[in-house]
Amino acid sequence: MYVQGFIVPVAAGNKDAYAATAERFWPIARDHGALSHVECWEEDVRDGEVTDFRRAVDAREGERIVFAWMIWPDKATADAAHEKVMADPRMAEFGDMPFDGARMVHGGFTPLVERHA
Repeated sequence: MYVQGFIVPVAAGNKDAYAATAERFWPIARDHGALSHVECWEEDVRDGEVTDFRRAVDAREGERIVFAWMIWPDKATADAAHEKVMADPRMAEFGDMPFDGARMVHGGFTPLVERHA
């Protein structure tokens, strides 16, 4: 398993547009190998003493934090999917994104501990 995660600031007024974008993106990612996709809207994100989610993405007044991840079978599948997803004709239909991608923090991770109830 390989996990790609990210956090991004989104204007509070763009919540519905962001959710719609995420919903439209999932079938594209799935068709190129993703196993699951979770997008979470800020509910309880506190300011930290030294660092926090807001500082990490330079969040501004009126913005909320989205915390999300996508699970792939392995890193090779995720890496191969990147170019395929960007070249997928459905991506051209998105237009302007409802967030500032330049302030997105993202990365890929191999699970260290995984437990399920």
